Amino acid sequence: MKLGLLQLNPTIADFDGNLAAIERAVRDCVSRGAELCIAPELAVSGYPPHDLVLYPDFLAANEAAQQRLLKLSAELKCGLLFGLVTTNPNDWGKPLHNSAVLCDKGELIATKHKALLPTYDVFDERRYFEPDPTPCVAVFRGRRIGVLICEDIWTDSALLGRIPYDADPALACLRHQAELLVNISASPWGTGKHRLREQLVKSVAKRTGLTTVLVNQAGANDDLVFDGASLAVSGGGAVLARLPLFQEQATVLDLTEPPRATAWRQDDVADEIDALLLGIRDYFRKTGFKKALIGLSGGIDSALVTCLAARALGPANVHAISMPTRYSSSGSVEHSRELAGKLGCGFEVVNIDEAFEIQRKLAGFPGGLPEENAQARLRGVVLMTRSNADGSLVLATGNRSELAVGYSTLYGDMCGALEVIGDVPKTRVYELSRRFTEIPEAIHTKAPSAELRPNQTDQDSLPPYPVLDAILQAYLDDHADLAEMERRGLDPALCRKIVRMVEIAEYKRRQAPIVLRISKDAFGAGRRIPVAKRL
Repeated sequence: MKLGLLQLNPTIADFDGNLAAIERAVRDCVSRGAELCIAPELAVSGYPPHDLVLYPDFLAANEAAQQRLLKLSAELKCGLLFGLVTTNPNDWGKPLHNSAVLCDKGELIATKHKALLPTYDVFDERRYFEPDPTPCVAVFRGRRIGVLICEDIWTDSALLGRIPYDADPALACLRHQAELLVNISASPWGTGKHRLREQLVKSVAKRTGLTTVLVNQAGANDDLVFDGASLAVSGGGAVLARLPLFQEQATVLDLTEPPRATAWRQDDVADEIDALLLGIRDYFRKTGFKKALIGLSGGIDSALVTCLAARALGPANVHAISMPTRYSSSGSVEHSRELAGKLGCGFEVVNIDEAFEIQRKLAGFPGGLPEENAQARLRGVVLMTRSNADGSLVLATGNRSELAVGYSTLYGDMCGALEVIGDVPKTRVYELSRRFTEIPEAIHTKAPSAELRPNQTDQDSLPPYPVLDAILQAYLDDHADLAEMERRGLDPALCRKIVRMVEIAEYKRRQAPIVLRISKDAFGAGRRIPVAKRL
């Protein structure tokens, strides 16, 4: 059998655009001999649609899309398997299903409703959908195909640890005499996630003895980046196909041919850069904006964000503004100018010192931290006013380490539509930055500083970033308590201080821009911590 693997990048609620993309990919694969074309989970609507599923016109659009795809299947005399939202006909349970539809030559063969609904991390599918544990094994041109949807294969406790389910839909398909397993997915990416997903597919294939195919969504929707990385594994565990990361692709897989899968690169830094580029590119494309505006300070964070934006959007669509005050070093301005020149993006200097002096006077010359924050807020005012004037989007430049401990200013450097590196620890920022040769060496080597008071460095307020990031990894990623941190050799007093800073800063993170997610425990929808709590 020849399968068309449609690794697509849908836009949420763009039914016409998504259907057009599906049709182009189907026609391409059918022209190359594909008998069954497979699109990702909720490919019709895009994933995740969140509360849009509660609106009647959204549901009507899903139904209309199904009819259009049935007609396409009839026209091309091919099979289609695709994901969409369907209505639960029962008068009990949630009103909707996350479903997969299998058809052939215009005839509806089977509809599978997702069995395992994730309700952890960024997922909240039980809010909308009713699970259906009924196995779906459908006969397609003489072949018994077991249909699964994304989470339905996330059941291997040896790989995942404790799992919240007591069912294994893949084994259920085997018990119903499936000969081939197909999983349609919308599985978001974090560093190395594609390799874990491959292990899961291999696990399913080996324990069932069945060739297992997974087709995943590519692209980015808001904070989530989807890597694609679709693959197929034989019942013996051999990888038959791997599709590329972070890009759309329609591939025809002949199950009768020997494996010729291309290995994915083993370079997490390059993968993280590509994920961030895709996140920026799709955010702008799917919101309809073209131009980015960045406050370029002369530090490593804003330098990295500017490089990412220039590569994602094209340098002509990126404009950087340096906004010095009396505390800014001349090197910061000149290094910013040099970087912008190498990238080819727009650059200007807007000196805000006079406005800062007026602000100090209006506030009664408060000194200290209030005056430091005043400079950051003035920069935010400049950027947001310019954004309003020219229709550009401001990209915030804070990193994960700063966001964690609140080392940032509300309505200042936290202004923006998108926090590009808000899920990248400071130590990792340096690793990513080294991949951009345009960044002047002086930016790499200068001591990190907000330059808001004389001779200021970040380490006046924070421990060295390698130490800080080790504590944050233990607390945020590993959920370690203070006793465990001490067992790891971390200073208990410093850990207590940093944990308190993290928890106090929750109110700031609630007001932060969307953070592009590239780790397993990013700030945002996947981490739900009360603001008002006892510390």
